[in-house]
Amino acid sequence: MPADLALIGAGYWGKNLARNFLKLGALHSLCDANAATLAGYGADYAAVRKTAATADLFQDPAVAKVAIAAPAVQHYALAKAALEAGKDVFVEKPLCLDLKEARELVALAEAKKRILMVGHLLQYHPCVRRLQELVAQGGIGTLQYVSSTRLNLGKIRREENALWSFAPHDISVILSLVGDTLPEQVRCSGEAYLSAGVHDTTMTVMRFPRKVRAHVHVSWLNPFKEQKLTVVGSSAMAVFDDTLPWAQKLALFSRHLTWTEGQPIPAKVAAEHVAVPESEPLADECAHFLECCRSRKAPRTDGPEGIRVLTVLRAAQASLDHDGEAMNAAELPESRDYFAHPTAVIDAGARIGKGTKIWHFSHVMPDCEIGEGCNLGQNVVVSPRVKLGKNVKVQNNVSVYTGVICEDNVFLGPSMVFTNVMNPRSEIVRKDEYKATVVRKGATIGANATIVCGTELGEYCFIGAGAVVTKDVKPYALMVGNPARQTGWMSRQGERLDLPLEGTAEVVCPRSQLRYRLAGSQLSAIDGRG
Repeated sequence: MPADLALIGAGYWGKNLARNFLKLGALHSLCDANAATLAGYGADYAAVRKTAATADLFQDPAVAKVAIAAPAVQHYALAKAALEAGKDVFVEKPLCLDLKEARELVALAEAKKRILMVGHLLQYHPCVRRLQELVAQGGIGTLQYVSSTRLNLGKIRREENALWSFAPHDISVILSLVGDTLPEQVRCSGEAYLSAGVHDTTMTVMRFPRKVRAHVHVSWLNPFKEQKLTVVGSSAMAVFDDTLPWAQKLALFSRHLTWTEGQPIPAKVAAEHVAVPESEPLADECAHFLECCRSRKAPRTDGPEGIRVLTVLRAAQASLDHDGEAMNAAELPESRDYFAHPTAVIDAGARIGKGTKIWHFSHVMPDCEIGEGCNLGQNVVVSPRVKLGKNVKVQNNVSVYTGVICEDNVFLGPSMVFTNVMNPRSEIVRKDEYKATVVRKGATIGANATIVCGTELGEYCFIGAGAVVTKDVKPYALMVGNPARQTGWMSRQGERLDLPLEGTAEVVCPRSQLRYRLAGSQLSAIDGRG
């Protein structure tokens, strides 16, 4: 068969997929936004097309399959575009970050009669496959308990926590062992030590029907590597240790208990190593995807399986956000109307509008109100009782303090600063002295500008980068300097208007053709359109 698979995301993990799909004769194209990443592929990939444009792949009839190893926040959009273009899709774990979007992808794949497979690699390890057979065939008796540890020192992530980075593989396997049944209860606790909001270690505990329990301990802050899955049954225990030599990876411990006068007595028994033919799990996973595309059979880790894993992950994250509070995975709301990156912290009581996006490491506190269609960049803090209108853009590293009100369509530039107390002292509590700051609709505040509290910024005003605003600003005024002074006028479309600071005049915005009238020191749009 001709090479017809395009790989999107050719970096840290993508290079492993590229190697295997190339070896299988399937790799047609490599796609990555980083030119240096593509340039790093050597002579073996000389015949493979390299591009930064995903649209080229989706429109190319020579590409029948797409594998996605991009960051998880991009999975939904890329997988949807590929499916809509009629491609079979392999997407790395997790399927996506939102359950409603995951169901949409599964429905789309069914409607388009396309293969959709999720990269839960551990399910393709030969030893795990043999372990699943042992459990299914009653080789350990009645399943009682599953324990999984995935520990290491690094690679340290900053965009996703250890739960989302490590645990999907283990959760996928555990669900397969219990018969693809969702847990009745999920608890998860952990801590962020290296990067605020990004948990370096988590412990997830799941309770299933029939008294089956499971826990998953993951961390990238551990002095040694440990990848171990222990499965306890009524008559035997099985241990899969992926750090051991192949012949010792899967061990069975039979007759581990004896009963004397009704009392269980532990028995020290030697491990019985289970013989499993050796092969590379990733190679098997890639080959399975290609075979499913050929035969049109559902993959072992298909879309519905990805949804089950995502359901548990969401419950674990919800529990983690609430310090280990018990969650029922099946009863969590299926989707929020807004998007929040897994590293973002959303406190209970925050009101967030439909379509809003909240990105890495941001913190939204209780009793704040964020309108529809807003975008909060990385490392943004929104304090209690803040009000943001619709379509407010908050760039990276901005703290919006209590007392700030932003109307619709406001732009807050990178690292701009609000204050809420006139004369702060660390040792003096002045929470009852907070002053309000009102930013009227359409206003723009440039990077690194400072807005002193108690001021009102008029509609569509424009605060230049680095300016320090100490008094009220007129509508449409252009302000620069420290302290900020008016140097001109700006239109609603952000075009500088050729007008004096005072007088009587009219001018037409070159971008919108909207007319503006200056009367004295006040500017207004004549027909009210924007």
